[in-house]
Amino acid sequence: MYTAKGKTNNTEHMLKQHAGLVKKMAYQLKSKLPSCVELDDLVQAGMIGLMDAIQRYEDTHGAQFETYASQRVRGAMLDELRGADWLPRGIRKNMRDIELAVQQLEQKLGRPPTESEIAKHMNFTLEDYYDVLGDCQGHQLIYYEDFQDDDGGEHFLDRFVDDDSNDPVKSLLEGDFRAALIDSIEHLPEREKVLMGLYYEQELNLKEIGAIMNVSESRVCQLHSQAVARLRASMREKAWTEVS
Repeated sequence: MYTAKGKTNNTEHMLKQHAGLVKKMAYQLKSKLPSCVELDDLVQAGMIGLMDAIQRYEDTHGAQFETYASQRVRGAMLDELRGADWLPRGIRKNMRDIELAVQQLEQKLGRPPTESEIAKHMNFTLEDYYDVLGDCQGHQLIYYEDFQDDDGGEHFLDRFVDDDSNDPVKSLLEGDFRAALIDSIEHLPEREKVLMGLYYEQELNLKEIGAIMNVSESRVCQLHSQAVARLRASMREKAWTEVS
């Protein structure tokens, strides 16, 4: 809206003035992400974040505008990346909680915990735990946001990337990550190890795997979610152990 103080003109001026900041942040974030992520999508999201920052910023609240805008721009870019993953954030949180429970129990027990032990550790009934696993169908080993924490700190996957490759996923699969992942799969409980082989190596669907394993399709889904949680927990542990 045009005002006596030229609000609209000032907004356009600030958008042009700080467009370089958006592009710089987009390039920095893009360098940490797979090649399939489009730079233009990050820039577009960042410009929306910049517009939001301009509209919300007040000189009186103390922060330099560029500092304030950087937070808004980065947040908008991360929201864009999260939107590319269809798994809802609430379900993703449930999986992170399972990963943490698995990691804590493995450290305590010295072996992979059973489903009952995980459920008890999380204060779930076994049926409730199964329901959570079933809801988490589609959980992945790697997400875009895995390459950087929300607070800007280093994520455990960064420790498997040796250089500034534009495609960290490719770097992971060609480097130490692949070897660590193979080792982690070997240490899965036997049933989950068989399932992962049928799913990823032989590329069978859940129904076909259920027929081979003599369990329902929903049970295969639960076991797959649990196996992914175990693998993510194991990979996190290996990453931090190597530098400790």
